[in-house]
Amino acid sequence: MLFTSGSVDSSTPAPRSAARLEATSELNSSNGLSFKRYTVRDVPWSINVVRIDRSKTNFALTTTMGGGTRQGLRTITQQLRTIPKNVGRPVAAVNGDFYQTEGDEYSGDPRGLQIINGELVSSPNDRVSFWIDTNGAPHMQVVKMNFAVTWPKGDQTAFELNEDRGRIPVLFTSAIGRSTKTSNGLEFVLEKAGDAWLPLRPGEKYQARIRDIVEGGNTKLDKDTLVLSFPRLSGGAAQAKVGDVISLSTETTPSLKGVQTGIGGGPALVRDGQAQPARVSKANDRHPRSALGWNDKEFLFVTVDGRQPRLSNGMTLGELADFLAKLNCTEAMNLDGGGSAEVWMEGKVLNSPCYGHERSTANALVLVEKVSGNEN
Repeated sequence: MLFTSGSVDSSTPAPRSAARLEATSELNSSNGLSFKRYTVRDVPWSINVVRIDRSKTNFALTTTMGGGTRQGLRTITQQLRTIPKNVGRPVAAVNGDFYQTEGDEYSGDPRGLQIINGELVSSPNDRVSFWIDTNGAPHMQVVKMNFAVTWPKGDQTAFELNEDRGRIPVLFTSAIGRSTKTSNGLEFVLEKAGDAWLPLRPGEKYQARIRDIVEGGNTKLDKDTLVLSFPRLSGGAAQAKVGDVISLSTETTPSLKGVQTGIGGGPALVRDGQAQPARVSKANDRHPRSALGWNDKEFLFVTVDGRQPRLSNGMTLGELADFLAKLNCTEAMNLDGGGSAEVWMEGKVLNSPCYGHERSTANALVLVEKVSGNEN
């Protein structure tokens, strides 16, 4: 996954409501990274911007999970230590998607899409997702999941992936943990029955054999099996038996086949260079914020500190969208904010988290520098 070429435009914008914008801290790297902190004293605002030169062919974007190879909650600094060496050396990161918080049975479950090194670990929701296609181009769009199981007689059942099971069946992989964490219902333990198998990838079809049918929930998971969990059986599921071969589809619209990196967030803040209105909860309140932006020359990891009256009050989503447009972003997406807002570069947390320390989060979007000999 390589980025398209171009040079970095380092012009300094001013937010619409700012009286005076000052660059108070800078850090430049010879490898195509730069950092600048902008402050506006009369609000106040403290805005942290990491710029990434897209012409650097040894750069790639990846994601992390809070539990390393499983969903969970850890700080970004801890998550970065779990990145395999063959993926690359982490050089910059920003916190990622909204997620199930502490104390929940599925703590660390991202609300939306996540693809990590080609593995599909979380399904999309009704907000926009970000991904890099197989040609290296970035995208921001709502992704519709068409996940379905086809039973031996041809009827189909929709399913979701790696999350708290409601009325819709859920397919669980070992990325969720050691077991499904469910209670009640019936669960089908599935093993390989065709050529393609795990890790689960988007845009694929898998043949699976029903190895066991477990009643009561909380079925164990491992890297070689899947578990399809039902609150109650109906249709083809009610007629299925041990030994049957079924088909699983992870198709999406648009197709994410072959995508190596994807992450959820939202809402969209900039499209075609124009700031977008945000109609979501707390959009008009000032809070710490995080965002991902880009144009044909660079990616930008951006955080706005907040809830610290002497340093920074935070931004509304409208103020953030306006600022990102003035940073020359042609596209930009909101990420989780509040205590999660964090940007990291070359071993350092560069912003001021509102709790005074790093918060444990579900995932992060990470820039890695490819090690020589490991380029994809």
